[in-house]
Amino acid sequence: MDLARRSDVTPPATSSPDAARDPAPARKRRRSRAGLAFIAPFGALFALVFIVPILYAAFLSLFQERLLGGTTFVGFANYGKLFRDPQFWDGVGRVFRFTLVQVPIMLLFAMALALALDSRRVHGIRFFRATIFLPYAVPAIVSTLMWGFLLGVKYGLFGSLNHALGTDLDPFAPGNTLISIGLMVTWAFTGFNMLIFYSALKAVPRELYEAAAIDGANEFQIIRAIKLPALRGSLVVTIIFSIIGTFQMFNEPQILPTMVANSGVTTYYTPNLYAYNLAFTGSQQGYAAALALVMAAITIAVAYAVQIRGLRNASDQ
Repeated sequence: MDLARRSDVTPPATSSPDAARDPAPARKRRRSRAGLAFIAPFGALFALVFIVPILYAAFLSLFQERLLGGTTFVGFANYGKLFRDPQFWDGVGRVFRFTLVQVPIMLLFAMALALALDSRRVHGIRFFRATIFLPYAVPAIVSTLMWGFLLGVKYGLFGSLNHALGTDLDPFAPGNTLISIGLMVTWAFTGFNMLIFYSALKAVPRELYEAAAIDGANEFQIIRAIKLPALRGSLVVTIIFSIIGTFQMFNEPQILPTMVANSGVTTYYTPNLYAYNLAFTGSQQGYAAALALVMAAITIAVAYAVQIRGLRNASDQ
């Protein structure tokens, strides 16, 4: 009877190893593969247009073109020569001076325009917003040619003024050329920075303005207490973009000497112009590559310092 009872009992079901395995890791792997498939085109393009050129420039910077012997491996000699090159440091100093003066003026103009448009006291906001942004859409070469014709003393506005008034004003005299370039850059990029500031202001809830007005705050108090603090993050972004842009200044000093006879623009007026002339005129590709890499390191260091300082100030607030 015990045997019969034991034979009637159904043995416990046993699960297979595959069924007991948790499917979550498999799903994670599939998601990881899908994510990698999505970012693979960007990764390949980024490596092709950014990583590979940097590595190639680093490779070129270790060589030197010589009259006798051709391309010769010189190690880090190009870097040592660069740090002792007064023309390189002259261009770096000029770019730093330009940045310290032009960037604050441009950002102040952009911030004032953004505050004016956000105040809703300006009629035709869409028209003015598009008009202010329009110079950014003009190619840099076209912009330089336009300003060259406008400020040139042989033709254009200043030439006519000098002829009518009997004056001798020359915006492209050697001492004024950098100021004129600053005017061109400010005209071209104020609208772009204005849109960044304006977007940051549009993200502020209107209820804050209404509450401040109910409490008796006037427009200037609202700007100081609400709007300017809201612009701190966008200000850091615009400063970084502006620093990178001014350190890469090339089009204006490259084109102006062909339009103005005595502008004071030399072949080493800016580091980018110096690297271009070394590589394509002086056949010193290795030295130009070393210059480009050092200038990129300086730009990254300055931009990173500005970012850290901006984030630190934001956290303190």
